[in-house]
Amino acid sequence: MTDVKSAGEDRGRGGDDRAPSVGASGADPADASRGDDGGDGAGRRDDGGDALSGGGGDRGAGADDASTAGAGDGTSKTGAGDGVRIGGWTRFVTARPRLSLLVALLLTALAVVAGSDVADRLGSGGWEDPAAQSTYATKALEREFPASQPNLLLLVDAGGASVDDPAVAAEAKRLAARLATERGVTGVGSYWQSGSPALKAKDGHEALVAARITGDEKTAGETLDRLAPSYRGKHGPIEIEVGGPVAVRHEMQTTIREDLTRAELIALPVTLVLLVMVFGSAVAALLPLGVGIIAILGTNAVLRGLTEFTDVSVFAMNLTTALGLGLAIDYALFIVRRFREELAAGSVPLAAVATTLRTAGRTVLFSALTVAVSLAAMLLFPQYFLRSFAYSGIAVVLLAAGAALILLPAALILLGARVNSLDLRRLFRRGERRTTGGGAAWGRMASLVMRRAPLFAVATTVGLIVLGLPFLGVKFGTADDRQLPSDAESHVVQQHIRDGFPGSPGGGLEILAEGPATETQYAQYKARIAALPEVLRVDGPLVQGDSAYFTVLPKGEAVDEEAQHLVGELRSADAPFDTSVTGTAAVLVDSKHAIAERLPWAAAFIAVVTLFLVFLLTGSVLIPVQAVLLNALSLTAMFGAVVWVFQDGHLSGLLDFTSPGSIETTLPVLMFCVAFGLSMDYGVFLLSRIKEEYDHTGDHREAVRFGLQRTGGLITAAAVILAVVMVAIGTSRVTNTKMLGLGIALAVLMDAMVVRSLLVPAVMRLTGRATWWAPGPLRRFHDRFGLSEGGSPAEPALDGDGHTRRADPEEDAGRRGGEEEQGSEEQEGRDRDKVEARG
Repeated sequence: MTDVKSAGEDRGRGGDDRAPSVGASGADPADASRGDDGGDGAGRRDDGGDALSGGGGDRGAGADDASTAGAGDGTSKTGAGDGVRIGGWTRFVTARPRLSLLVALLLTALAVVAGSDVADRLGSGGWEDPAAQSTYATKALEREFPASQPNLLLLVDAGGASVDDPAVAAEAKRLAARLATERGVTGVGSYWQSGSPALKAKDGHEALVAARITGDEKTAGETLDRLAPSYRGKHGPIEIEVGGPVAVRHEMQTTIREDLTRAELIALPVTLVLLVMVFGSAVAALLPLGVGIIAILGTNAVLRGLTEFTDVSVFAMNLTTALGLGLAIDYALFIVRRFREELAAGSVPLAAVATTLRTAGRTVLFSALTVAVSLAAMLLFPQYFLRSFAYSGIAVVLLAAGAALILLPAALILLGARVNSLDLRRLFRRGERRTTGGGAAWGRMASLVMRRAPLFAVATTVGLIVLGLPFLGVKFGTADDRQLPSDAESHVVQQHIRDGFPGSPGGGLEILAEGPATETQYAQYKARIAALPEVLRVDGPLVQGDSAYFTVLPKGEAVDEEAQHLVGELRSADAPFDTSVTGTAAVLVDSKHAIAERLPWAAAFIAVVTLFLVFLLTGSVLIPVQAVLLNALSLTAMFGAVVWVFQDGHLSGLLDFTSPGSIETTLPVLMFCVAFGLSMDYGVFLLSRIKEEYDHTGDHREAVRFGLQRTGGLITAAAVILAVVMVAIGTSRVTNTKMLGLGIALAVLMDAMVVRSLLVPAVMRLTGRATWWAPGPLRRFHDRFGLSEGGSPAEPALDGDGHTRRADPEEDAGRRGGEEEQGSEEQEGRDRDKVEARG
């Protein structure tokens, strides 16, 4: 990278790197110190290359207009551009700021229109493997034997009477006959028609009418809305409740849509309050929210477009809101913070934007790539539930980063020093010194951790592993009605069936038999499978041409271990015709197989691409390995809590959910990809700051201490804000959504407050200067293609007069405090580092 620097430029940007006095710009003194956002501070050596493209260049068209934005608002015009050359990217995003924002406004309005009906076009399934045997059998049975796959159940309650009472039977038969004439309904059957004991409750007071609503999820939902009101409720001597898979899916969609609206109403105002507390300025606090809203609305439009070509899960909308707000706030937080710092150091708005994009902007771009890579791994799985999260996640990450790197600089150019307007903290602030101690505290904590690095590394690692131990007892299952609140009608119906009916009606296994066969062969096969120890009863066969199907009721739960074992036995049973097995347990078996088959590839994809990206950022071989391992370790608490709370049912009363006794198979994959990406997000911000300091000083220990001092508070603030958004999502009444929101909130907080604050500095202290080692070929590769913010590792940063850089007052205070605490042991460690460097 080209080092463009003059003494006049550095004096214009703060000279000796001390926090300048707050002039007319009105910036917070805390923001005037060197960058909490991972960028270099005032007085740092300036790279004349452009923020993102790396190109230099003259100011170009539009730059003069942009440089005067904010003139008259009190912004210092020291240096009239500060000697900073404006490269291609900065020139592009600042040339016509008003036009850029107007175009963005128009595109956002179009996105609102395009994505307005997206929720109505999303599905609530997607857990099955499209290429699995169970999927093939399900589709074939739906086509050939509609009655074999009922998705609508009417629970008929005779009150104190028996379901065999003549008045009860007559009314039930009348309603079943009426249902058979309804448009969009086929395969109607009932206890009174078939006499099947599986359709009659053990106490004799309840029985079932089963039918199939045809069409896709949207059509089936519309049919259910039309039919349910006329069948639900009191009918003479009986009372009917509506349930079945179609009712569960429809109620889940409606609940998620309502919960998402409530979560947004909770998250937006709370987030705004937190941003005001972080920024002080109400104007600055509104910018991240604007970026988040653009990302969310744009992603909704993308999802709406995708529904024309593929299935998309309704659950993806939750991730859109969470990541849209969370990542937009993260990115905008770092960029706005850096911009305010540059203004406080005396830069004009254009120069401040150029420096911001070159430092914080580059880190944001890199961070977005790492998050997108983690989410893209879900595209390797066949279930559209997982693929939907990849669609929404990648779209919202790229849109959030794009808005932060294109629209936010345009807004900052126009605002200039007015970005600091409406500083609400002045109402509570008592003196400037109150706002300047946080960074020093993080620096002292980093020094303490590094002084006792083995203790902190071992204790933190053991603690995280212990928190993750409950995951060793995980049991995988399928999403069913228990995802819904306990008072949801479809949940009530299914619970009555589980508790009061023999076997598992609606949860049995279906066997599709294809090929010519005689009645004797069918009977022999039926007897063979009926003799299996896990089988309660076998019904059928129902023959049509050269096809037939059998219904097998397992003795236990629909998806317990015995039922899953039964699937394997049925598939391996000898038969004189081709057989395919489907049903709830079969879908679960196939889904687990599909995930297990592709999980190593997904993990390898995330690991390899992450290793490569972090290497490009740091030039080190060891740091990428550390980043991957420590990020994975940071997720143990999340996985342990998921099993302890949501599978085992602890805190179910407090959190208001019904534990199904298992974890839906795809949820751990989804949570890993999302949480790992967010952990890398914070890891990139910290590592980029440590790397920058190391490049300027060549002092490994000081680089780690200083990196945590300058980013610790900001990363924690960003993590808290993202956790608030995830907790708002976690207030959902749907258990999977609750698990997703609360689990990722826990992972984010553990990563920011434990791993980044304790484990990372401890491990980096233990690895010493070897942390930055790379073999010659890789080092030359990084020198050519890697990202760098400044000079060589052993080269000290200089101030505007050519003297060695001195820290700002907060840095000096932190360093003095840390050195006083460390004493001779710290000095011995520094001496060892020097010996290692010479060696």
